[in-house]
Amino acid sequence: MQNIRSLFIALAGITVFAAMALFTVSLTLAVGGILTVLLAARAISLRMKPAPVRAKANNAQQREMRVWNDGRGTIIDL
Repeated sequence: MQNIRSLFIALAGITVFAAMALFTVSLTLAVGGILTVLLAARAISLRMKPAPVRAKANNAQQREMRVWNDGRGTIIDL
């Protein structure tokens, strides 16, 4: 009778351990899948955003800086 009880307790312990391991693995896979979907969606949404366009005048590099003093202070025209 003692051996049967010990065997039953050992089998119950192994079953509980296997169930906890299975739960941990499934939870890990679920979190990993959610993170993968979120990262993929973020990468796709960043790719779809248009890049900002910086407009510059064509002659902006040709003009030189002008500096003069009008009596009230120095004026620098960029």
